[in-house]
Amino acid sequence: MSGIARPTAGFMWRHPARWLALGFGSGLSPKAPGTVGTLWGWLSFLVLSQWLGAAAWGWLIAGALIVGTWACTRTAQHMGVADPGAIVWDEIVAFWIVLWLLTPAAWWAQLAAFALFRYFDAAKPGPVGWADRRFKLRAGEAIGWRQGFGILFDDLVAAGCTLLVIAVWMRAWNS
Repeated sequence: MSGIARPTAGFMWRHPARWLALGFGSGLSPKAPGTVGTLWGWLSFLVLSQWLGAAAWGWLIAGALIVGTWACTRTAQHMGVADPGAIVWDEIVAFWIVLWLLTPAAWWAQLAAFALFRYFDAAKPGPVGWADRRFKLRAGEAIGWRQGFGILFDDLVAAGCTLLVIAVWMRAWNS
């Protein structure tokens, strides 16, 4: 099977893993799907937070990482691409983590977190670049669970870097 460069809504709806991995359609955006997926993650966090407390968010995120590894793996396999840009579940869950640990936060702090997270995810400086390279497909290797986890891993590192910068900034601000 040759790789699918741009998945369609029809492709997404034919398998539940695709629906999840493609961020309920946000990954189908023709421009900046990672940014659109992160925005979808932010919006869904705000909506779900009306019903979910901190502990429930922790459980949801843990489940989203486990199910997300499966969904990202299967979707990458179905697309024939090890780390397709249309897969945005990684951005969604990673940004949920940022917001979960940042909340309560003013809208401007959430916006700053969004900008920082997008920078780390897109530019992949330092540890994020290392994390991205760590699980890349090797010559002769089939797309598998290693790549599915790798899709999520670099975004988790980007979330950690985002939170670290915010913590350092807040410490400096409060000193």
